[in-house]
Amino acid sequence: MSTLAELQDLIHQKYGIAPEELDPQASMREKGMDSLALAEFVFAIEDHFKIEVPDDNPNIDTLAELAALVDKARLAKVA
Repeated sequence: MSTLAELQDLIHQKYGIAPEELDPQASMREKGMDSLALAEFVFAIEDHFKIEVPDDNPNIDTLAELAALVDKARLAKVA
């Protein structure tokens, strides 16, 4: 399963938003996720993927951007 698909599934589990409603290029805020929900989601991502998401990415807003960040963190963990 791709990182993007895992993120969509995780959002579905936590917030009840169907994966097919989550456009990877659209703002997650458009789906009702405010900054607090996004911060909580980052914690869930860290737990799910067993990674640490760097704090220096405050402007991450789309699932595609978040998936790229997760992929980068996963690669750094392996290295």
